[in-house]
Amino acid sequence: MNKNPFRSFWMAGYECTDQLNYYGNRVDLLKETAHLELIDQDYQDLAQFNIKTVREGIQWSHVEKKPYEYDWTTVALMIEKGKASGIQQVWDICHFGFPDDLTPTHPHFTPRFSALCRAFVHFYRSVSPDDVLIVTPINEVGFVSWLGGEVRGTTPYAIKQGWDLKYALMRAYIDGIVSMREIDPSIRIMTTEPLIQVVPPFDATEEELLAAKALHENQYQVLDILSGKICPELGGSTNYLDILGFNYYYNNQWVSTTHQYLKWIDEPRDSRFRPFSSLLTEAYQRYQRPVVLSETSHPKEDRPKWIKYIADETALLLQNKIPLWGICIYPIIDRPDWDHLTIWHQAGLWDLEFYPNELPKRVLHQEYAAAFLAGQAQVVAAVADPDYEVSQRLGLVKETSQKDV
Repeated sequence: MNKNPFRSFWMAGYECTDQLNYYGNRVDLLKETAHLELIDQDYQDLAQFNIKTVREGIQWSHVEKKPYEYDWTTVALMIEKGKASGIQQVWDICHFGFPDDLTPTHPHFTPRFSALCRAFVHFYRSVSPDDVLIVTPINEVGFVSWLGGEVRGTTPYAIKQGWDLKYALMRAYIDGIVSMREIDPSIRIMTTEPLIQVVPPFDATEEELLAAKALHENQYQVLDILSGKICPELGGSTNYLDILGFNYYYNNQWVSTTHQYLKWIDEPRDSRFRPFSSLLTEAYQRYQRPVVLSETSHPKEDRPKWIKYIADETALLLQNKIPLWGICIYPIIDRPDWDHLTIWHQAGLWDLEFYPNELPKRVLHQEYAAAFLAGQAQVVAAVADPDYEVSQRLGLVKETSQKDV
């Protein structure tokens, strides 16, 4: 299980949210970005960056319109397109969205989710019997527990119920892994949790210091439940800690009392700010499992600066022998805001241009693309004498035989 299963070090993530937003409306970002209609182009566009691995989602609310009845038509099409383009797909079973008749605390949630997991594996193996299947059961449990359980941002639109939501989601998460591995023990599990830093205010009281420390520590609750370190009654096990994905954005560090973000781009930086490499090293040292930067991006004009920062930090991590197995640019195609679909974040490698009665046009952000290519080269240079397999993943060589290199 220690072999890196990814075809490329750099990956692309396609926003697949199908959740109920703040206003109770179902969103479908695969539809909004026209990824399904333009999937051939989207995959072909990745070749110039030597990206061969992508994150996709099955969209639970679309697959299971009636309890225990599944429609895999769209997923089958996506798998077919991936194979035709030579693209490896990493699958989210649940990316924030649930069917209309379920919330995480509903007594039917876990059995329905486990049945979905079993059905997905049976279907996937019917069309792809031999490849490596990498699955994220539930994306960002820690974040969606806060969004739906503390600030009423999605179902069940609650406050002060974040822990209850997290507990319920992890019950389903663990049961889903058990169900999938009963069918196929070779399945790889990639978690995707936020990587954050919560700091106390300057001149903090002892109480504020302890509170900030506790908030920072809470980011690990999901993995501690998954491993059985806490809540052992849910059946967690260290065997479920496989590939640990961490999502890190420009606003992932903040002050505990004011929620003010620590700006990564300030010079000099806030003394409380910690480099990304430091945070990811902390996570790796805690669990001793291979890690992935499973989501990262930045909106608008600072996109090129952000990818350079990530490349700098990545080079440092690799030089320090941290087993960082990949980085996913998420989203690779720009995405709209969940709650206000007319607002686009301009965070992708490709922006979208819209014209009446036409599919949106992909427009490569040239400065971002140039910075990304430079960052790829920098990461390659940071790895001393990489072997052929590592070279392929990092983008040093294209797909060819070792004899031809």
